[in-house]
Amino acid sequence: MHVLIVESNPELGTLWQRHLQRQGLEVTLVTSQEDAILALYRAEFEIIVLDLVLEQGSALAVADFASYRRPDARVIFVTNTTFFSDGSIFAHSPNACAYVHGDTPPEDLAAMVEHYATAR
Repeated sequence: MHVLIVESNPELGTLWQRHLQRQGLEVTLVTSQEDAILALYRAEFEIIVLDLVLEQGSALAVADFASYRRPDARVIFVTNTTFFSDGSIFAHSPNACAYVHGDTPPEDLAAMVEHYATAR
């Protein structure tokens, strides 16, 4: 299983990446919209873990491009804000499968990745 993590905070992204790799997953970590788009051109991903508030670029643009380029990829949105806390992210992004807070424990995130990747 191949996972794309798009996270502006490299320390947090690396924490998630290492945890998922210990679970036997192949993980690509990028920090911007541009790098995410390039990764989506290069490889197939079952799951995208996507920071809703990117420092460089737009998470919704990444999700939109993924729905076009990799329509089977599911997106787990991660955020530390209350933006979209009403669940409206699911109306804006048809490939969204989860919306979690940024301080979600890595083992919980890994369980969600495994669940949504196999629940196709």
